Formats: sequence, C-alpha cells, structure tokens
Amino acid sequence: MKIAKIMPNTIKGEITMPPSKSAAHRAIICAALAKGISKISPIELSKDISATINCVKELGAEVSVNGNVLTVDGTNMFSNKTALLNCNESGSTLRFLIPVAAAKGVNATFIGSGLLPQRPIGIYLDCLPKFNVECITGGGLPLEIKGKLKNGIYTVPGNISSQFITGFLFALSLLENDSEIIITGKTESVGYIDMTVNIMNTFGVKIDKTENGYFIKGGQSYKCQNFTVEGDWSQAGFFLASGAIGDSVIIKGLNFQSVQGDMESLEIFRKFGANIDIVNNNIIVSKGNLNAIDIDASQIPDLVPVLAVVASLCEGTTKIYGAERLRIKECDRLSAITNNLNTIGAKVIELSDGLIIEGVKNFKGGSVEGYNDHRIVMSMAVASICSQNEIIVTNAYSINKSYPTFFEEFNRMGGNICVI
Repeated sequence: MKIAKIMPNTIKGEITMPPSKSAAHRAIICAALAKGISKISPIELSKDISATINCVKELGAEVSVNGNVLTVDGTNMFSNKTALLNCNESGSTLRFLIPVAAAKGVNATFIGSGLLPQRPIGIYLDCLPKFNVECITGGGLPLEIKGKLKNGIYTVPGNISSQFITGFLFALSLLENDSEIIITGKTESVGYIDMTVNIMNTFGVKIDKTENGYFIKGGQSYKCQNFTVEGDWSQAGFFLASGAIGDSVIIKGLNFQSVQGDMESLEIFRKFGANIDIVNNNIIVSKGNLNAIDIDASQIPDLVPVLAVVASLCEGTTKIYGAERLRIKECDRLSAITNNLNTIGAKVIELSDGLIIEGVKNFKGGSVEGYNDHRIVMSMAVASICSQNEIIVTNAYSINKSYPTFFEEFNRMGGNICVI
C-alpha cells in the first residue's frame, strides 16, 4: 500500500481545473448512444472515466484516445447482446448503465471492486422487475440483468442518489414509447440531474420537466456531437480551500453558468470569510478572517470532507447537516473525516447526518487512514497547509479515481507530498 507523506507547506499560484468527471461520464454515454462519431475533449483518464469507456466498448462502441481528445463511434453500440461490464469503483458507471443495457435487452453482468459491490442499487432491484427486467443478485454485485425494459411510469425516491434518475433518463429515452419519472420525497443533488438533461439535449434528446419529475418522449435518437467538457467544480473545492486557509490561489477553467451543484462552493467559502474575487473568469482566493457557518450539504455531498477541513480552522462552531448519503460513498465519509481530523488535532463530533466542528488554531499532524477514498486523501493534503507537523495518509493513489494529477499539481504550487 502506498502512503503519502505530506509536509506542512503553503501553496500559491495558478491552477487550471481538470475536466468535470460528472460531465465526461454523461457525454461518453450520450456519444456511445449516437449512431456515428463524436469527439469529447478535454478528457482526463481517471479510473472512473476509464470504467465508463471500457463498459461502452464492451457494449459495442468504438473508443479511442488521442491526447486529451476522446473519439467515440456508437455505430455498433449494443451489437453485443451479452456483456460483462466491469465498473471498477465507479458508482456513476454502474448506475447509469444498468437501465441503459436493459433498455436494449442486453443480458449484462455488472461487477465492480472496492466498496462498489456494497453500494446501494436497491432502487433498480425494486423497479426493474416491474418493467420486464429480471435482476439476479445476492443483494449487490455481481448483478445480472435479463429482459428488455418496457416504458411506463417509474416512481423513484429522490433522496438516495440522483444517479438512479440519470440512469432512467438515459434509458427511457431509448424506448419506442413515452415514459414518465415521478420523484418522491426531496430530490438531492439536483444539479447533477440538470447536467444530465442539458447534456442529453446537446446530443439531441429532449427531456421535459414536470411538477413531480420528468416526461421522456419515446422514439428519440442521439445525435453525434463535438462536445467540450467544462472544468470540475468538485475538484475546485480543494483549491478554494487551499487559498482560504493559506496563500493566494488563482483558479482557472471553470464555467460560471454551470449547473454543477458544487459551484455552490464559491458562495460557501465567501460565507466562511475567505477573500474571493472573480477577474477575467478566474477565481482569486486568499485567506480572510474565517468564521463558522451552518452548511446544508444535501446538494453538495462531495464537498463535505474538504469543507470540514476549513471549518476546523474557523472561529466558532460549524454545523454541517443533510449529509447522510456520505455514509454510502467510497467509504463512510462522515466517520472517516471525523476520525482523521480528530487524529490531527481538530474537534469534530459526528452526527447521523453531518458534523459539528469546533474551530482550532491549527492542526498538529499525525498518521491517518485514506480509507481508499480520493476525497479523503485530497482533503488531508489540504489540511497539511495548516499543520504543525507532517501528515501521513494511506491509500495515496486512491486519487486516481477522479484526479490522477492532484499530487503533481499540489506540489507544483508549493506543496510537499512524497508518495512512499
């Protein structure tokens, strides 16, 4: 197991955000569903994106990479009626492609690694059999599906994961007749559903919002596109945090009209008291007088680990709530970030759906677990900026799941991370 030894050091300078992993997943699937050649750029081959690429190839699409340009030819998509789809650790890949394969009657077996086999897919296990798709599973992965999905009215809870809703949007648009999705309860991570709808529209498929969900007209077809992937607001959170607790950081390559939910990070760091200016579409963030705030994380769960790092350095007591879904990510992130921050000298109390964080002056350092979770490891790197001593974290290369160049960029800007 590789560990990261992170010495205390501030970072400063410019950083261009990598392409949005969430947008890239969706664009690759839309391109694979189009009959012809699409180009997607820029692309970064994280483990999650590679999983989606490999799965659409297994279903018959042809995919090639030249630099940061991905070429997808969907002409022969679904030519394989039996497929073994290895989603690795990517929840997006799994939840997007289960109903997509079912829509075309593919006899597909889904497998995965890490904690993905234990992550929830119960919505599909409950729903798909009602619409002609048999699900064979012991409760998680491996999952085998048989049968061709039928159109109809699909009732989906909104508080488990927006990924299920995205999966149905992709799939139901492939059917000959109309369908509807009715969402029950509060819909969380709405921005990700909006992103799905927008990208589908770019590829020629129209989704209509209804009072309680979405109407999907049948008989639609995806059209080839040259698609530009916008910068990743989720990853920007780590550098917004680095500037907020350290030196001046200039963040480039982000879309300020984005529907990515994590764009909310900009306003959250302003509320913390960080100095934030927008100049020529670049964000300049630097340290201010940081004060505790209350944060509803229901729409921004991926930001919680790094927000907890910053909250630990604010004057006063921060409460983060609405984050119960973090217990079913790559790890139990609420427990993981609580354990790690307390180990390095923070004062964090774990709640069922969030955290209570009392601010401290700085961290003392220490050895912590990476929990094989990219966002936990990257958050510990940010914490090193205000640590008196080194922070050692396991599972260093879990960053490859979403941001393979993170250590390289962090060190380029003055950080001191050594993987041993």
